[in-house]
Amino acid sequence: MDSVPQLTSVFTLLLSGLWHVGLTATNYNCDDPLASLLSPMAFSSSSDLTGTHSPAQLNRRVGTGGWSPADSNAQQWLQMDLGNRVEITAVATQGRYGSSDWVTSYSLMFSDTGRNWKQYKQEDSIWGNVTFSCSEPQIVPITFVNSSSSYLLLPGTPQIDGLSVSFQFRTWNRNGLLLSTELSEGSGTLLLSLEGGTVRLVIQKTTERTAEILAGSNLNDGLWHSVGINARRDRITLTLDNAAASPAQDTTRVQIYSGNSYYFGGCPDNLTGSQCLNPIKAFQGCMRLIFIDNQPKDLISVQQGSLGNFSDLHIDLCSIKDRCLPNYCEHGGGCSQSWTTFYCNCSDTGYTGATCHNSLYEQSCEVYRHQGNTAGFFYIDSDGSGPLGPLQVYCNITEDKIWTSVQHNNTELTHVRGASPEKPYAMALDYGGSMEQLGAMIDGSEHCEQEVAYHCRRSRLLNTPDGTPFTWWIGRSNERHPYWGGAPPGVQQCECGLDESCLDIQHFCNCDADRDEWTNDTGFLSFKDHLPVTQIVITDTNRSNSEAAWRIGPLRCYGDWHFWNAVSFYTEASYLHFPTFHAEFSADISFFFKTTALSGVFLENLGIKDFIRLEISSPSEITFAIDVGNGPVELIVHSPSLLNDNQWHYVRAERNLKETSLQVDNLPKMTKETSEEGHFRLQLNSQLFVGGTSSRQKGFLGCIRSLHLNGQKLDLEERAKVTSGVRPGCPGHCSTYGSICHNGGKCVEKYSGYSCDCTNSPYEGPFCRKEVSAVFEAGTSVTYMFQGPYPVTKNTSLSSSAIYADAAPSKENIAFSFVTAQAPSLLLYINSSSQDSLAVLLCRNGSLQVRYQLSKEETQVFNMDAENFANRRMHHLKINREGRELTIQVDQHLRLTYNFSPEAEFRAIRSLTLGKVTEHHGLDSEVAKANTVGFVGCLSSVQYNQVAPLKAALRHATIAPVTVQGTLTESSCGSVVDADVNAVTTVDSSSDPFGKTDEREPLTNAVRSDSAVIGGVIAVVIFIIFSIIGIMTRFLYQHKQSHRTNQMKEKEYPENLDSSFRNDIDLQNTVSECKREYFI
Repeated sequence: MDSVPQLTSVFTLLLSGLWHVGLTATNYNCDDPLASLLSPMAFSSSSDLTGTHSPAQLNRRVGTGGWSPADSNAQQWLQMDLGNRVEITAVATQGRYGSSDWVTSYSLMFSDTGRNWKQYKQEDSIWGNVTFSCSEPQIVPITFVNSSSSYLLLPGTPQIDGLSVSFQFRTWNRNGLLLSTELSEGSGTLLLSLEGGTVRLVIQKTTERTAEILAGSNLNDGLWHSVGINARRDRITLTLDNAAASPAQDTTRVQIYSGNSYYFGGCPDNLTGSQCLNPIKAFQGCMRLIFIDNQPKDLISVQQGSLGNFSDLHIDLCSIKDRCLPNYCEHGGGCSQSWTTFYCNCSDTGYTGATCHNSLYEQSCEVYRHQGNTAGFFYIDSDGSGPLGPLQVYCNITEDKIWTSVQHNNTELTHVRGASPEKPYAMALDYGGSMEQLGAMIDGSEHCEQEVAYHCRRSRLLNTPDGTPFTWWIGRSNERHPYWGGAPPGVQQCECGLDESCLDIQHFCNCDADRDEWTNDTGFLSFKDHLPVTQIVITDTNRSNSEAAWRIGPLRCYGDWHFWNAVSFYTEASYLHFPTFHAEFSADISFFFKTTALSGVFLENLGIKDFIRLEISSPSEITFAIDVGNGPVELIVHSPSLLNDNQWHYVRAERNLKETSLQVDNLPKMTKETSEEGHFRLQLNSQLFVGGTSSRQKGFLGCIRSLHLNGQKLDLEERAKVTSGVRPGCPGHCSTYGSICHNGGKCVEKYSGYSCDCTNSPYEGPFCRKEVSAVFEAGTSVTYMFQGPYPVTKNTSLSSSAIYADAAPSKENIAFSFVTAQAPSLLLYINSSSQDSLAVLLCRNGSLQVRYQLSKEETQVFNMDAENFANRRMHHLKINREGRELTIQVDQHLRLTYNFSPEAEFRAIRSLTLGKVTEHHGLDSEVAKANTVGFVGCLSSVQYNQVAPLKAALRHATIAPVTVQGTLTESSCGSVVDADVNAVTTVDSSSDPFGKTDEREPLTNAVRSDSAVIGGVIAVVIFIIFSIIGIMTRFLYQHKQSHRTNQMKEKEYPENLDSSFRNDIDLQNTVSECKREYFI
């Protein structure tokens, strides 16, 4: 177009629909918008190819380019609201993006109102011909390498009414200055920066309010982003990534004039005032395609010194480094980065650390138990930092074994019918983890097993040892196994076949007898290489009256052979050698040690230049040294206490691309950041030396156990068997871990670890912390008889005999807990053959009383009446007498002390009774009153010196000298609090949720047969008999209760147990029947 007259505010461009296949036309300044002053709301059209209002801009390299109509016909139009009267000097078009179609002619209309339109004519023609072209600018990237000194200065055209700057940038940093320029005519300073991954444009003026525009988010993603600033008169527009799919454009009104100098990326140090402002750090990243006042800037000229100025730039090169390619975040961790480093997001991976290298979970249930955990669900990670993920298991931690159970998806007894060799029944089992995870757990255990049960009626199991089996199972390696529980691999038999106890001696399984009655073959599979069972196949349930039911229990293992895998080095020249430790990018080493030596090398591995070494460098220092080719890095942990104290200590060293660290026991971890430059691969080629060095100097004297390298377990004991100067195993675990046994439990040494012997403790469990408690009803009595004249100290052949003997008679250490609502009541009574006695009782008002009768002196009575102890709350009582000195403590706040005469001591103790004393002679009147009912409530963890009478009654009633009369129900005292004793539910001693049930016969609902009819008849007969017995019993009980009620009324005690639990004790107008010689 040669000339275009001044047009009014609105014009319409009508596309003729005459499209031509050819080259796309472009303008010279192809990245500038066609109408740079206009917001997206200024555009409207008949249709749009993208479905949105696309801005009229040339040479858009993303999306669909500029505006294109949805339909190709002569009725398409584009309308732009120019806002004010402006002079149109040119109109340009371009071809559609991704296509070689372009407009060949169009008509132009303009309007002052938007309603009445006038045709514009060019040389008596209403059609405008597209004849222009442009060339692509040369793309020269630059890199800002220094966050404090890099900048690029480019000149502008000052005092122009308006401003136009555009460029593309790429960075990993969240913050940095993109552009700063001092505007002309006092219009302020323009700042364009990246803050928190968002572009921020600020116009700062001294006399006017600051204008601000924000655009975009997460722009520090390492990708190219385009940004443009255009200002004319009172409008300024910030355009970011002008993709049609995600437009981000904001417009504000402010009057500005272009400046003289444009500073990109940062400011020189020698500038002052408002020439260049940088409120944040300088930009680190790349820029390209810089345009100022619609003119491209030749960055090669900048490099040659003929244009602008710069500092710390790489020109004609984008040297930004993608630090997340490859991704060094392990185990699926997400990678992000800045200019200088990368970061790992370990959320939801099950791992932690700078590179998600370290597992959040322990490697076995044995380790969880060692940390003091009891039974429950846990995640275990058998290979630690290795590639296998964590697996959820149930840790059933008992006194003698730590069982690891993994359940599968079919735990119920499953009924099978209609299976034949031609149409077999098959069921696959899913354990919630991979075979690699299960295999690692099994291989690291001492013993594993799975119970398999096959219930049958005319359904054969294995056939003869030489015949084709009718049932088989698939194991870990997807191999078929025709042997059943209780038999070893390779023997096609059941357990009864090995024991010669099958129903038919001609067969080797009960089910192979093929009988019409129900029978079963049940046993344990324990060959670890074949476990777990992954599938069962059954083929013999299609004959007449033939049916079967099967159940496969959870996979259960115990023992962690590696956690206690230890060796002893007894010469400085001895060592164990293993293959080279390959850990180029990540290396972690962990182990336990104990020693009395002053120094020694735990571990060393060498390369040509690289090396790794761990040692005890002094009695209180552990040193970790490593070199990956950039010079040695050394970390030292100083312990405030000696480390050569012959106690077990834990060491963990790690090196990755982010940091090097050293942890000793629970001391603060020492950490040093890894250099981002230089060598980063750890390259070793010698053997790995454990307990010494290749020079055979500075060898270690002492023990090392549980050595892990990058999750791999080294079998130290196996290597020590063939190495001189080194012995397998290392005794002395209790000296370090004995404190884990509580409440008088004794630590017992084992070759692989230790255990807690709770024999002399009133508690039980793996750490002697589980209470042993029981509910007493009215009249319940537990009497422990001491063997012969007291004191006794006997060594019998019974392993548990120690709990039935006591030591010195000149002291009492009594402790127990109780819950009751009954007062008065007798909790504990001790008597001797010489009329000495000790009684613990609750008075009628609920106060606690301790009564001592020693050496024929008068009775010493000690009252604790600070509260009503018959309040259904748990109370803890401790009575300690050492010679003359007596201490009584109730709960944590009530305490009484007293000194007896020198002659006071028990002589010839005969018995200890909990609850009601059945031998009434010798009881004083106050004790006799409390003994009327005895004790009603719950007693827990009762201990008298080395005797645990309640535990003996509940656990060793057949061998202990203890007698129980009345009803004694084991229960947790916590369940009795605020509850009726009759509603207390007994505690199941088994804590394994996958515990086995007795399934000698299939469940009625699972296996139906004609025997159900017979069973129904028998059930009816039994019901009638029990009904008659119940009626007779009720009649006798009512008669007895009537007689008993009369007796109770004479003594003015509660009528029955329930009323004593349901009604609060009325303490008003109550006169204590007890002596009150000592109070607190």
